[in-house]
Amino acid sequence: MSKAFTRETDADDDGEDPSLPPIPAGGRNYITPKGYADLRAELFTLMDDERPKVVEIVHWAASNGDRSENGDYIYGKKRLREIDRRIRFLTKRLEIAEVTDPSAHHGKDQIYFGATVKYVEESGEERTVTIRGIDEADSLKGEVTWVSPIARTLLKSSTGDVLKLVTPQGWREIEVLEVTYPQPAEK
Repeated sequence: MSKAFTRETDADDDGEDPSLPPIPAGGRNYITPKGYADLRAELFTLMDDERPKVVEIVHWAASNGDRSENGDYIYGKKRLREIDRRIRFLTKRLEIAEVTDPSAHHGKDQIYFGATVKYVEESGEERTVTIRGIDEADSLKGEVTWVSPIARTLLKSSTGDVLKLVTPQGWREIEVLEVTYPQPAEK
């Protein structure tokens, strides 16, 4: 078989980014307006800036002759596949995104998508988490996805509620201390 018809890796064209969790079956892809804007900006940067630059490099490298030992060509083609895979992934996720503005719940003490929740564990340790979309949550900023165990436990509860959180170590009681939402944007 010709080398031209073989695939370098099986995961090249699967269309999914393995670093992000899949959307639950039948679930929605909730996302905040800022998260949606960030994903959209990334998509347009890839399509309008990065991809054309890499295509130009690959074209230049291909014009130099022997492609089998041409590092610019080999790396460029690999990078082009990565960019195309990310573009497909972002396009799919943006198509099914359901933009939900958490500021609509400003002033309420019930927990919905987008809430920042302060709770205390039975050990006395206080924690604060913000419930975000699957594609935008950043654990280093104290953000959790709306499908995470802590978020599913907290959703629809209110300030003062005592809840049972399932952890790998067993059940733990937590008490909701405070619920906040971002201010609505000025019009």
